[in-house]
Amino acid sequence: MKALTIKDVARQAGVSPKTVSRVINGEAHVRPAVREAVARVVAELNYRPNTFARSLSSTRSFLIGLFFDDPACSYANDVLLGALERARSLGRHVVIETVSLDRSDWQARLEDSLVGLKLGGAILTPPICDCADLIAIFERHAVPVVRIAPGNDVDRTPYVSIDDRAAARTMAEHLIALGHRDIAFIKGNPTHSATHRRWLGFRDAMNAAGMPPDDRLVVQGDFTFRSGIVAAEALLHGPRAPDAIFASNDEMALGVLVAAMRAQIAVPQKLSIVGFDDAQLARMAWPQLTTIRQPNCDMAAAAVSLLADRSDGPESARSSIELPYELIVRASSCGS
Repeated sequence: MKALTIKDVARQAGVSPKTVSRVINGEAHVRPAVREAVARVVAELNYRPNTFARSLSSTRSFLIGLFFDDPACSYANDVLLGALERARSLGRHVVIETVSLDRSDWQARLEDSLVGLKLGGAILTPPICDCADLIAIFERHAVPVVRIAPGNDVDRTPYVSIDDRAAARTMAEHLIALGHRDIAFIKGNPTHSATHRRWLGFRDAMNAAGMPPDDRLVVQGDFTFRSGIVAAEALLHGPRAPDAIFASNDEMALGVLVAAMRAQIAVPQKLSIVGFDDAQLARMAWPQLTTIRQPNCDMAAAAVSLLADRSDGPESARSSIELPYELIVRASSCGS
């Protein structure tokens, strides 16, 4: 079948293609009766306007750039799904872009992308959401920005977040309530601001319980599966054997599970292992992983909504959204 065009809609509605475009783009100066007639024909024909064409023919852009430093990580998958679903419902289109801050030419590459894409807004994910030089480039190009889980200059742009510190404290309190006393902690990538917040939450709970963190039970990771294995091996063969390990994200926690299996340590009978994120892999592991559910899909969807609010006018724009987290208790943790 021949694809429907805006001219087909205009012909059946008895108006000009320009009027149809105004209705679809939500522009003013269209009589209510005409707007209703066009909307009815759009629904009857199931017409879906081309987002790129809309951006080219309108003073508004319907393209949202979703920027990652590593789009291949499991976190990125949840963020992308959430952004795509919400963007589709709001008549926007998402394009994925990468920014590698370790490249000497990252600024020039970003400038070229912004010139070519004509974005209506951008969503910046960790850790690049905390790069002041990167945000300045978007400001120069007048591209509205919403950040996910920033740690620096939080008043500079709208943002979506959870309370990482409180969430990590909740998880540590769960382990303490189970009777664990030798609780190890694996830090995440130091370039991510959430890493520090989660460490503070763990420390808060341990101090409140009268068990200040033991340096021998705190190991640096980088949020990758491999770093979880390496950190766990150091802990399990270290001077003080833990009875629980709290990894700062699920990928590292899965690495801990592998290390425990290699060492023939029963989980959770001899060692409780918990993570953070509630990634799909947390439910695929055996035993299934106790974790903090960070609503990554919902955070991305909320970021898209914030951008849509900004394009609809400053009077409707919100500055930030904090979403709730949830402790998800599964089989990888039990009382000591």
